[in-house]
Amino acid sequence: MSETATSDAEGRIFGRMRTRMRGWRGAQADDPKAITAFVLAGGGSRGAVQVGMLAELVARGIIPDRIYGASVGAVNGAAFAGDPTEAGIEHLHEVWRRIKGEDIFPRTRAHGPWRWFQLRPAVHSNHGLRRVVEEGIGFERLEEAKIPVEVVATSLTDGRERWFTHGPSVEAVMASAAIPAILPPVDIDGDLLMDGGVVNNVPIARAVNAGATRIFVLLCGPLHYRPMQPRRPIEAMLSALFVAIHARFARELAELPPGVEVTVFSGGGEPSSDYSDFSGTEELIAEGRREVATVLDRYRGTSHEFGSSSALT
Repeated sequence: MSETATSDAEGRIFGRMRTRMRGWRGAQADDPKAITAFVLAGGGSRGAVQVGMLAELVARGIIPDRIYGASVGAVNGAAFAGDPTEAGIEHLHEVWRRIKGEDIFPRTRAHGPWRWFQLRPAVHSNHGLRRVVEEGIGFERLEEAKIPVEVVATSLTDGRERWFTHGPSVEAVMASAAIPAILPPVDIDGDLLMDGGVVNNVPIARAVNAGATRIFVLLCGPLHYRPMQPRRPIEAMLSALFVAIHARFARELAELPPGVEVTVFSGGGEPSSDYSDFSGTEELIAEGRREVATVLDRYRGTSHEFGSSSALT
C-alpha cells in the first residue's frame, strides 16, 4: 500500500473516531446505564504520562466502572484500581517520581552488549520491577480492587493472550510487564508469560466485549505510529513489532460497534531508544494532564457534563 493510501485509511479511521467523540453528549453523557472503562496501553518508561492522565480524569470526576491494562498500563491500572482517588493518584505519582533506571534495570559488573547473546531468559532480573509493583499496588488479589481490573499477558505456551481477573495481583502485573528479552517471563500455574503488549497492547475489544459503552484510552505514545527507517537488523525487527501492535489498535477503532464511544488520549512522542531512561517522568506527568484537559475541553465542553456510574466505598 502506498504512503498516500495508508494516510487516507488512517484519516478515515480517526475521522470516524472524532465524529463519535463529538456525538458524546447525545449518546452517552446522561445515560445512567452507560459503562465506563479505562484502557491503559503499554509503553515502558513513558507510562508516567498515564499518571497525569489519571490525575486529570479524577479531578474532573470521571471514574471508570472497569479497568483494562497491558504492560506498564497494567502497572498503573492496577495501582489506580486499588485507590481511585486523588490520594491514590498522589501515591502513584510518588512511586514514579522515585524510580531510577537502575532500580528496574540494574546493571552488573559484567554489563555490556554481550549480555544480549548469553544463554539466559533476559538481560535483567525483575527484582527491581517487583519492588515498584509491590509499592504501587495496595491489594493482594485482583478481585480485592475497588474497581474491577483485568490485565493481559502473552502466553509462551500457546502464543495466546491470557487475561487475569482474579488471583495474586503482583504476579499478574509482573507477567503483563515482562518486556521480552529485557525482563524474564513469569511462571503462573505452569504457564510461562511475558509482556501483554505483544498480543494486545491497547485492549479496546476486551472492554467492548465486556459491555463497556464509553471507553477512555490512555496511550503512552502518539496516536499515529510512524516507523523509523531501520539502519540495523534489530531496528527492522522492532519496527515490525510496533507496526503490528499499532495495526491492531487502528483496526479495533475502525470496527467499533454502534453505541460505543471511545476517547483516545495521546501519550506524546516516541519512546526513548534507552528503555531505562526515566529522566522525563515529571514532564510526562504534566504532559498527560494537559492532554486530557485539552481533549475533553475541545470535544466535550466543561467538566460538569461528565459523571460516572461507579459507586466507590
